[in-house]
Amino acid sequence: MAANNRRMSGKKGAQVGSGGQRRKGLEGKGPTPPAEMRKGHKKNRVANAKAKQSVRRPVARGRGGKSSSELVVGRNPVVEALREGVPASTLYVQQFIDNDERVREALQLVADRGGMNLMEAPRPELDRMTNGLNHQGLVLQVPPYEYAHPEDLTAAAYDDGEDPLIVALDGVTDPRNLGAVVRSVSAFGGHGVVVPERRSAGMTAGAWKTSAGAAARTPVARATNLTRALEAYKKAGITIVGLAADGEVELRDLAALGGPVVIVVGSEGKGLSRLVGETCDHRVRIPMPGGAESLNAGVAAGIVLYEAASRRS
Repeated sequence: MAANNRRMSGKKGAQVGSGGQRRKGLEGKGPTPPAEMRKGHKKNRVANAKAKQSVRRPVARGRGGKSSSELVVGRNPVVEALREGVPASTLYVQQFIDNDERVREALQLVADRGGMNLMEAPRPELDRMTNGLNHQGLVLQVPPYEYAHPEDLTAAAYDDGEDPLIVALDGVTDPRNLGAVVRSVSAFGGHGVVVPERRSAGMTAGAWKTSAGAAARTPVARATNLTRALEAYKKAGITIVGLAADGEVELRDLAALGGPVVIVVGSEGKGLSRLVGETCDHRVRIPMPGGAESLNAGVAAGIVLYEAASRRS
């Protein structure tokens, strides 16, 4: 009976104290990080899942096609891309990163822009994502660029009641040249740029940066076969003008620039490819009294676009 009373008793024995740990736990630890960066938080789990899917998910192809996702790696490149407004979906920040001025600026730019995911990830995960590149704890994910179709460029021009003014690039592989051409097309009232699907620069973060924001308002179309795309433009009544150092016509003598035209620019070293050159209605040379052998794609396109724009004004 005495044993039963002891088992039914509500009295508790001696309790082990917390040793002051509860009091220490109430002490301040600085500002609370965003929910997306708090390990174990629901928003952190959701953001992690979305980020992994966006990196690994196969890219769907639309009418003009899409590029693949791109990662900008390193503190200086990430900060520069954010400053230039390169469209980005997620900034990955290494856990326990040394918080220097560039890291703080990157975080501030993301906060100011809004609509971007901010993810904290351990270094091994960032090493895996970047294939071991020196990411310095910052990795910026740029989503796939959605290319237009070559026909979209002419349709947009005619919808605005204007003659198409388009630049096509043949064998230009430097993204900075593509960005410079996009910038020139935007500056002189052009309707877009066409690039071939293979052996050509694409709309990477480098091209976005060089375009200085013009890529946000000037479409870039991608053609499966550039020669066939140019032939389709010709059938639609558009004059195809190729730039060549040994062109038969001098730029100032070409009357066709005042109407619907596609200006084809080749690579600095090789110029126009044979099939593309044969497709052109005119092969035009830019006079260079200084004796330079060639101009890069961005400069050459800018000169011809200025000439075309002056005739349309």
